[in-house]
Amino acid sequence: MHNIRLSEKKERGFVLLTGLLMLAALTAILTAYYSVTRMETMSSKSSKDSVGGFYGAEAGLNLRAEEIRQKFVGYNRPTGAAPSSTSPCVGGNNGSGDFMCKTYTLPAGGMTRNVVTYIEEDASNPVILTIPPGERFQGLNAQEYRFTARSFSYRGSDREEAILKLRFKSRLVPLFQFAAFYSKDLEILPGPNMTLSGPVHTNGLLFLNSDATLTITGQVTTASDLYRGRKNQNSCRSNSVSIFDPTSGRSLTPSCSSRTLLAQNQLNAWNNMIQVRVPMLTVPGPEVFDPAPGYVYWDKADLRIILALTAANAVDTSASPTGVQVRTSGNTIDVVKTNAINSAALCPGSIAGRAVGNSNTFRNNREGRMIRMLEIDMRALLDCIHNNNLFGTGVGPYSAGQKRLSDDTEGGIVLHTSIFGPNSAASANSYGVRVRNATTLQSTVVGAPAVKGLSIISDQAFYVQGNYNSSGKIPAAIMVDSINVLSSNWTNDANSLAALGTRVPTATTINAAFVAGTDTTGGVEGTGGLNGAYNGGLENYPRFHENWNGNVTLTYRGSLVSLGTARHVNGAWVYGGNVYTAPIRNWNYDTAFNDAAYLPPITPRFVYLRQELFVRDFEKET
Repeated sequence: MHNIRLSEKKERGFVLLTGLLMLAALTAILTAYYSVTRMETMSSKSSKDSVGGFYGAEAGLNLRAEEIRQKFVGYNRPTGAAPSSTSPCVGGNNGSGDFMCKTYTLPAGGMTRNVVTYIEEDASNPVILTIPPGERFQGLNAQEYRFTARSFSYRGSDREEAILKLRFKSRLVPLFQFAAFYSKDLEILPGPNMTLSGPVHTNGLLFLNSDATLTITGQVTTASDLYRGRKNQNSCRSNSVSIFDPTSGRSLTPSCSSRTLLAQNQLNAWNNMIQVRVPMLTVPGPEVFDPAPGYVYWDKADLRIILALTAANAVDTSASPTGVQVRTSGNTIDVVKTNAINSAALCPGSIAGRAVGNSNTFRNNREGRMIRMLEIDMRALLDCIHNNNLFGTGVGPYSAGQKRLSDDTEGGIVLHTSIFGPNSAASANSYGVRVRNATTLQSTVVGAPAVKGLSIISDQAFYVQGNYNSSGKIPAAIMVDSINVLSSNWTNDANSLAALGTRVPTATTINAAFVAGTDTTGGVEGTGGLNGAYNGGLENYPRFHENWNGNVTLTYRGSLVSLGTARHVNGAWVYGGNVYTAPIRNWNYDTAFNDAAYLPPITPRFVYLRQELFVRDFEKET
C-alpha cells in the first residue's frame, strides 16, 4: 500500500513537472511570437512612415517646381539666393526670393507632415539650345533654365523621414517658331496648293485635308487627336496631305476615303515627325492683351494709345480733340503726350492732318455693321515719338539726352492700342484699330535711331491696310483680338458699303507674326463640334474684305498663332456674297524667327518642365 502511494506521488510530480515545462515552453513561444509581432508591427509602421514621408517630400518638390514654371509663364524670371549647403533651412540660413526655404504642412500617409524645401539655380543659366531630334518640338530654339529642388519631410518637429532631390529644366519656347500654333482645334484645309515650312501644333483636335496639295515640312504635334479629313463634314480628299520626314528624306502621305482618326501606331513611320496625344502646353489666354494694369502687355508697353468714347458711343473730346489719348501704366491720362499726338504741328500725318485720329466710315460686311476705328499713321507716329521724346531720354547705347526710338528692354517697341467705350468688353462690338502707312517700320526723321523691332497689341479687332513691314523688314508682330487685311489698293471706305465688285485689291505683302482669335467650327471645340458650320480654317485666319478672286496675291511671311476665339467680334465665316473672295496665298513661315535674336518684342511663349534627375538621399548633403 505504501508502495502504491509512493508511485502515485511520483506520477503526480511528473505530470506537474511536465505541465510546468509545457507552460514554460508555451510562454516562451508566446513571448517570441509577441516579440516577432511587435517587431513586424514596428517595421511595418516604420515602413509606412517612410513611405508617407517620401510622398510628402515628393509633393514638396512638385510644388516648388510648379512655382518656378509659373514664374516663367508670367513672363518673369525667378530671382533670389538659395540657402548655403551647410545646415540649410536651419536658423537664419533660409536663402531669399524664389529660392528661399519654404515649409509646407501636407497630409501624406494618413498623417500630417512638415515638408521643408528650397531651390538651387544652376550658375550657367540660361542655356540657349536647339531641341534635339526625336523630342517633341525638335529643331526649335529654346531658352533652358536649370534648377535643383530639395525637400525634407519631417514627422513632428525633428524626425526626418525622407530626403529628396529633383533636378529639372524649365524650357521657354517662343510661339513664333511655329508655322501655326493653336490653343484650340486647328483645321488646315486649303483649296489651292499650300506649303507650311515650319512646325505645326495644336492643343486641340487637328484636321488635315486639301482640295489640291498641303505640304508640311515641320514636325506636327497635337495634344488631342489627328484626323485626315474635315471637321465640318465626314469627308476626305485622298493623297493630298504630305508631311516631310527628313530622316528618310521622303514625304509620306496618309490616305483616306472619309474622315479618319489616326492613332499614334499608324504614324510611327514618320520618325517622330507626327505625334498625337502629347502633353497640352500652357499658353496665355487672349485676356493677356487686356488694357488694364496687371496685364503683362499693358504693363510692358512703351506707349498706350486709346480711343475714348462716351456712353452714347460718340467720340469723347473732353481730353483731346479727336478722342485719342495716351495712357500711363496706371491707366490715367498722360496729358503732355496726349496733347502732343493730337497736335497737327507736333505730330503731322495722314489722319486728318495728324498721326492719329478716328473714323466711322468702314462697314465690316462679315459683322454686318459700321466700325468705329482708332486710326494710326504708323510712320507719322514713329516720327512723332522721336520728335517729341515720347519714350523719354536716352539710355543704354544712346548718349544722355538723346531722343530714344529703339527700345532695348523687350527687343524693340511695344505699342498697346484699344478702344474705351460702353461696349468695349462685349462679345459683339463695333470697334476696331486700323494701321496704315506701315510699309517701312522706321521713322522718316534723319538721324532718328533705328527701330529694332515692333509689336502692336490690341484687345480689339485690328485692320492692316496696305503693305506692312515689306521694306527694310524688322522683327514685327501684331497681337490682337482678330486680324483683318485690306490690300494696298484700299483707299476709299465708301466701297465697303457698295457691291463686292467695287473692292478691287492689288498685290500686298505683310511680314509679321500674327496672334489673333479664330472661329470654331460648329461653335464647339472637340468632337462635339463635328459636322458644324465651317470656321474657314487656317487658310482664312486673316479676315478679308475685298474681291481677290483667286488671282491677286497676298504674300505673307510670319507665324500664325491662335490663343482662342475672338472675344469682341462674333460674325461667322462667310465666303463670297458681299464679304470677300480669297487671294492667291503666297504664305509661309518666316524662317528668320528661328534666330532668337530676330524674334519680335515680347514674343509669347510656352513653358514646360523636363525632369533630369530624381534622387532619394539617406542623409543630408553637407
